[in-house]
Amino acid sequence: MLRRKALGGSVEQTQPDLIIPTGKRKGQAPSVASIYRALAEHEKREAFPGAIEAAGDDFAALQQRDRSATAASHSYSVLLTIWRQLYENRA
Repeated sequence: MLRRKALGGSVEQTQPDLIIPTGKRKGQAPSVASIYRALAEHEKREAFPGAIEAAGDDFAALQQRDRSATAASHSYSVLLTIWRQLYENRA
């Protein structure tokens, strides 16, 4: 697709020649809108080559932080429950 676009071909001319390899629409041609979305995504990746990896790393760090906070909160809840049970049995 990129080669054809560079040679001056339009998306509308290229669209019937493209075939979706997998999924629900396997064997069919993608819509013109899908092709434009894919080209826009490609241009973004070319303009900001490290952005996707950096976003993935940031997301992983946020998930790890959330897991740590959840684990600490769960540990606190367990300790509080045990303390309450001990206090109630003592009375």
